[in-house]
Amino acid sequence: MDQRREPSHPLELRRPWRQYHPELHRLCRFVIPAGSSVLALGPGMGELLAAVAPARGLGIDADAEAVAQARERHPGLEFRTGDIERLELDETFDFVVLSDVSLLADVQRCLSGLRRVTRPDSRLLVNSLNVVWWPVLRLAEILGLREIEPAYNWLGMDDIDNLLELAGFEVIQRKYRLLVPLWIPLVTWFFNAVMSQLPLFRHLTLINALVARPPCPPRERPPTVSVVVPARNERGNIAGVIERTPAMGEWTEIVFVEGNSRDGTAEEIEAQIRAHPERRLRLVPQGAGIGKGDAVRRGFDAATGDLLVILDADLTVAPEELPKFVEAITNGRGDFINGTRLVYPMEKQAMRFLNLVGNKFFSLCFTWLLDQRLKDTLCGTKVLRRTDYERIKLNRMYFGDFDPFGDFDLLFGASKQNLKIVEIPIRYRDRTYGTTNISRFTHGWLLLQMCAFAYRKLKVV
Repeated sequence: MDQRREPSHPLELRRPWRQYHPELHRLCRFVIPAGSSVLALGPGMGELLAAVAPARGLGIDADAEAVAQARERHPGLEFRTGDIERLELDETFDFVVLSDVSLLADVQRCLSGLRRVTRPDSRLLVNSLNVVWWPVLRLAEILGLREIEPAYNWLGMDDIDNLLELAGFEVIQRKYRLLVPLWIPLVTWFFNAVMSQLPLFRHLTLINALVARPPCPPRERPPTVSVVVPARNERGNIAGVIERTPAMGEWTEIVFVEGNSRDGTAEEIEAQIRAHPERRLRLVPQGAGIGKGDAVRRGFDAATGDLLVILDADLTVAPEELPKFVEAITNGRGDFINGTRLVYPMEKQAMRFLNLVGNKFFSLCFTWLLDQRLKDTLCGTKVLRRTDYERIKLNRMYFGDFDPFGDFDLLFGASKQNLKIVEIPIRYRDRTYGTTNISRFTHGWLLLQMCAFAYRKLKVV
């Protein structure tokens, strides 16, 4: 296989075009957390591996000279000469990076071979050159601004998506980087960091990348399930939560997080715990904490199940819907299951008109921000694995403590951890007790601020 070798260092590229490799490395650092185990395949794997700071890093390339240079430059990493289309490895990795897939002779065979080096929780990052740049790059070669390269497979995003599907992988996200490979002070940063992420301009970027996951087989045993119920001034709904929440998995516990209610909610929870010794019921006082986001985090920390479920105590989402969420994640359909209230008809008073319009607007914003389809950003019903939540929690410092709702802390964290988000439609019902804690205008302004915050943290990187 004919493989192009990256120059020994990104800054040694011919000066006008030196933005390509730094931008590719920046993308890899965003997707791959430091300390992961990483397999890098293809040209330039030495600089790329070093850029992501892996705990275990292995690079493979067919070019023996490139491998020798990589070993010399990065003695703390391992490099081997080999055919990346016929891998002979007996270990798996957290991340596999397939760089410049356009240079492969048989892309499908290479992708199929990656199944043996990945686990269900592994992620594959594949990058290629955007076909719309072919005339520009060819002209640059003619003018001597760029080294003459071998013939490319000019594969579009949809082509690679199709090949990944044929190899058994599922695409989670699409990434777009680098509008201006030339170094022009201020202009380069503005177009590459800001304009490249806008809906029209991102389809003109030079670097196209996809993040994919291997197949996730169903669990061998039923999971244990923790249903976390934030409850503030919800005394009249507590009995309904307990009576209507079905048994799921190997066992189901209900963890109430009581938020300093004024209507006797805590006393009602304690009474219900005494009345139902056959159920796994717990009360966690929120204490000095404020807001649903804090309540959810306290509940997750106290929960003991394999799966973590959020159920709002107002019962506007029926507890009887929860088995559909548990089944979806247990069968490997997704890693983060989010409810959506905007598919089925709602009861008349369930959501006010301005709230509905706002939800639809923010669903478009967050679909773009997260690079995954998201129809309802504020549905309180969510399910994820405890192991995935621990990763989100561990990396919470990337976003900080910014979210009083709790929904966006989890959604942003799931996106950053490359989790597959899947939505399940639910029927949204009127409240039968109490009043909503949502303020349309105050919280709408907070949502706008979160959109701007997410743009900085997820797009301008």
